[in-house]
Amino acid sequence: MHLKIMLSLSLRCAVGFTHPTRSFSCNRPFSSSSSAQCQWPVLQSWRESSINDNRRWGSNGPEHFRAQHDEDPTAHLSSLAEWGTLVLSTSDPLTKSKLSHLAYSRWRRHNLPVGVSQPPDRPARPSKPNLVSPKEVPAPKNSGLPLNAYMLHNLAHVELNAIDLAWDTVVRFSPFRDALGDGFFADFAHVADDESRHFAWCSQRLAELGFNYGDMPAHNLLWRECERTSGNVAARLAVIPLVQEARGLDAGPRLVQKLVGFGDHRTSNIVAKIAEEEVAHVAVGVFWFLSVCQKMGRIPCTTFKDLLKELNVELKGPFNYAARDEAGIPRDWYDGSSTGTADKGDLSEVYDRLASIISMEKENSSLSHGHPR
Repeated sequence: MHLKIMLSLSLRCAVGFTHPTRSFSCNRPFSSSSSAQCQWPVLQSWRESSINDNRRWGSNGPEHFRAQHDEDPTAHLSSLAEWGTLVLSTSDPLTKSKLSHLAYSRWRRHNLPVGVSQPPDRPARPSKPNLVSPKEVPAPKNSGLPLNAYMLHNLAHVELNAIDLAWDTVVRFSPFRDALGDGFFADFAHVADDESRHFAWCSQRLAELGFNYGDMPAHNLLWRECERTSGNVAARLAVIPLVQEARGLDAGPRLVQKLVGFGDHRTSNIVAKIAEEEVAHVAVGVFWFLSVCQKMGRIPCTTFKDLLKELNVELKGPFNYAARDEAGIPRDWYDGSSTGTADKGDLSEVYDRLASIISMEKENSSLSHGHPR
């Protein structure tokens, strides 16, 4: 009974919704068990993958590279949330990237608890790039960078913000671990690790082209959305993975083609690999948004649209339907023209998949009582 009350109160606060007529059940948080994940293939292989140390882009693609640390200033950190706060408080981009990977690796290898910590109001940032409004970001011809470096710098800025967005999600919602479950934090720490690797690739390639991150102004629009969703986990999931990262799925192939047209195949290969790996990040957003809505008794499609309307977030095409379908976003959520029978069937299939996962997790919960990490 105590657990039911705790789950209800925690999720009411963290999700930002109330439903006075519905009782709340204490479902066991989703685990990464293969029996459950087989219902969501794009997440299964991603969650089961080993720690990825391919942080250098070699002549044939990603290569193993592990930074050596002469001193260990992190020995006092005992939880994932504390590590996340350290990453958020680190201003140097390359150090932030390395610490992000070290945090995820240390957590995985040493079985650290999620813990609880307090994120900074804003993540630490270097003196450059200068952050300006989107309208003030220079056009390619006025940036002082060739087109390939210009596009790569923009992507590096997105990836650096993505590191902080993922760690802020881990740290900010760590007080609600009992309600959300360890799997939520495992997934977003994994996302942060991927994003740190992507930034490392972008930074390396910029240096090869004779430039550095910070050589041109950038906008702060990405972090603004993080601030606006700081008190509502459902809104955070809707806006960050399901809108911002989904836009990356849409833009990735177009960016690859532009780079190929420019003649920079090395950079185009990096961008293509990043776009490929982002599919799992969007799938994480879909999975946990459905989970939160199910626990709160909300209709996911309606909730998603209501949140975007409340936050004045606009969905813009053209959409990469193939990548979005692979990530599991029902088309009815983002495409007003998708109202046919086939799309409704796809939506139903996603809900049925979630119901199957929930059912299996309930069975696992009744059969075992493992200690929390």
